[in-house]
Amino acid sequence: MLKYSLNRLLLALPTLLIVAIIVFTIMRLIPGDPAQLMLGDIENPQALARMRAELGLDQPLPVQFMRWIGRLLAGDLGVSITQQRPVLEALLSGFAVTASLVLPAVLLASLLAIPAGMLAAWKQNSATDAVVVTLAIVFLSIPSFWLGLIFLLVFGLWLDLLPVVGYVSLSESLWEGMRYLVMPVAALALIETGVLIRMARSSTIEVLRLEYITHARAKGLGEFAVARRHALKNALAPTWTMIGLTLGSLLGGAVVTETVFTLPGLGRLLVEAIFARDYPVVQGCLLFVTAIYVLVNLVVDLCYPLFDPRVKL
Repeated sequence: MLKYSLNRLLLALPTLLIVAIIVFTIMRLIPGDPAQLMLGDIENPQALARMRAELGLDQPLPVQFMRWIGRLLAGDLGVSITQQRPVLEALLSGFAVTASLVLPAVLLASLLAIPAGMLAAWKQNSATDAVVVTLAIVFLSIPSFWLGLIFLLVFGLWLDLLPVVGYVSLSESLWEGMRYLVMPVAALALIETGVLIRMARSSTIEVLRLEYITHARAKGLGEFAVARRHALKNALAPTWTMIGLTLGSLLGGAVVTETVFTLPGLGRLLVEAIFARDYPVVQGCLLFVTAIYVLVNLVVDLCYPLFDPRVKL
């Protein structure tokens, strides 16, 4: 297990390096001067040259890249141009909000989709199967921003059950914080439910066709016992992998959802940084999300043998 984990971490390093090169290159190709942005409307060539020297922008690109990598390895992501605070501090603050949004959404989607997908597989070609598959297709077809706007209109404006704009930290008030997260969590969860339903259904159908399921039924086991002892665990193996991929995709989907619901998470932080040409925040946010995605994939790989005993690490 330890050897496999180290190998996976070593394989992740080239991925992070390639992402760092791409992000650095894109940031340098975008029109605009970070030094001029930090100085604002001040027309002072000497101050501009001094600021560019402090940021290292007067150096060749390879030198800038190596200095940037050196700061990254030291845990220094720079200082936000617009917020005037360390980028790492801003990322950790935004990540706390995004995590409180994404993790419950993945949990809710899994709790809804896995039983529904397995039930549809068990009742294949029945009315139940048709209803579940139709719902999955509907959820897959709905854009997350549209569903979020519908939630705001119905539950926020028409029924006045939930707050429409704002955010309260869960550490400040658990109840109020949950009320602000209900609609965005539900919007993200329902969108991903369609993907998980289809995966759970297809993997369960594949398992039900295997010989040991037929053998278990021939021994006289009831359908519930067959499902609980033999089908459930093996059918969860590919679904577990899809849950990990879903967790990564929701980090990207949070950009739209956080913008719609005005949540101060990583997604909204990235959007605001792009419009403000806040290069340190954009670079740090993209690398931060990539690192989290790599870590999630590593955890999914390490936990896979729990569902499929045939896989040995």
